[in-house]
Amino acid sequence: MRLSEYTDYTLRVLMYCAAHRDRLVTIGELAEQHGLSKNHLMKVVNDLARQGLLETTRGRGGGLRLLAEPESIRIGDVVRATETDFRLVECFDAATNACTLSPTCRLKHLFDEALAGYFRALDGATLADMTQGLPATASKSNRSPAGRTLPAVVAAPTSRRSARPARSA
Repeated sequence: MRLSEYTDYTLRVLMYCAAHRDRLVTIGELAEQHGLSKNHLMKVVNDLARQGLLETTRGRGGGLRLLAEPESIRIGDVVRATETDFRLVECFDAATNACTLSPTCRLKHLFDEALAGYFRALDGATLADMTQGLPATASKSNRSPAGRTLPAVVAAPTSRRSARPARSA
């Protein structure tokens, strides 16, 4: 399963606003911070305002801010509101299902369980969970919540086979 860019942008906007609760955030700031189009972000912000998650103020000195508490915004609810289709396979839609295996197929039930597990995980997380420890001046650098630079982690590929000395003939 892959989430749409729209959902990705929505989550980014919400997380950024949650990390900057003390002030108004601008569309230009969001666009620059995330390297996204202002036009796309305006659509996302308008949708979030209609849902009652963001408050927007127009004009000079305007911007947007989170209306709801981050603890009350479940990630699963955001994903459900922004994604248009959770039909993992054809048989999820009875109106268009033409699969001849449907009467005896168990795959749909497996995918149903997987999707339910996916949403259980997303519903168990809130916007607050996703933003705790984020510095208010989030940057693209590799910094810890305390502002210290974190070491880059580079793992060498490992093999499951143990190294054995070559046999001599």
